[in-house]
Amino acid sequence: MGIPVKLEAFEGPLDLLLHLIEKNKVDIYDIPIVLITEQYLEYMSRMDVKDMDVMSEFLVMAATLVKIKSRMLLPKEENSEEEDEDPRQELVERLLEYKMYKYASFELKDRQYDAARAFFREPSIPEEIQNYKEDIDYGELLSDVTLSKLQEIFDSVMQKQVDKIDPIRSRFGEIEKEEINIEDQMLFVEEYAMLHGSFSFRNLLEHGRGKGYVIVTFLSVLEMMKTGILVISQEKLFDDIRITYRAKGGKS
Repeated sequence: MGIPVKLEAFEGPLDLLLHLIEKNKVDIYDIPIVLITEQYLEYMSRMDVKDMDVMSEFLVMAATLVKIKSRMLLPKEENSEEEDEDPRQELVERLLEYKMYKYASFELKDRQYDAARAFFREPSIPEEIQNYKEDIDYGELLSDVTLSKLQEIFDSVMQKQVDKIDPIRSRFGEIEKEEINIEDQMLFVEEYAMLHGSFSFRNLLEHGRGKGYVIVTFLSVLEMMKTGILVISQEKLFDDIRITYRAKGGKS
């Protein structure tokens, strides 16, 4: 059964193959090479092309399809340990590449069409006004300028520069990272607890500053609470935490 297609509808053999694949609704990664080859050769038999360059391209693709078809029909060696390469792989890669460029050309054509529909208004400003340049009399412009006015302008500009400076951050020097060791902090907390007996967590934090100090101190108190050195209590939610020292091996 013949295929009612015309050569003018295709730009080359790859274009024809894509048409046959889409027409038969087959997976491009699993081309039924026998069916496609038969339809391709059927189309070739109906071609009436005088341009040998165009004809030669279709003949080369026909020979490629016949070669792939013959390789697909040959029996595979049963004792072969290596996995045989699919004879269609190279053709599939060429078709995918061609398809990508083809769709890209459609996108560019659409953009060209949209651009052709855009119109820009020609400049309507009269040439006399467009080329007009006002003459400036610098002598008249600076006639009332005095040294005091220049000083005022200078002071105003400098004040704007001062206003841009952050009054707080500008006084910052180098920020040194405060290294806090949890083992050393535990020794400090234990000495502080032995000296004061019972105290609040807030009082303990008064001996340092910074988020790192608070975190390490809190972890130290928790660790010492696990070992039984410290006992903590809190009467109400959000009240200050009360810490009590309990001697090792004794009672608080």
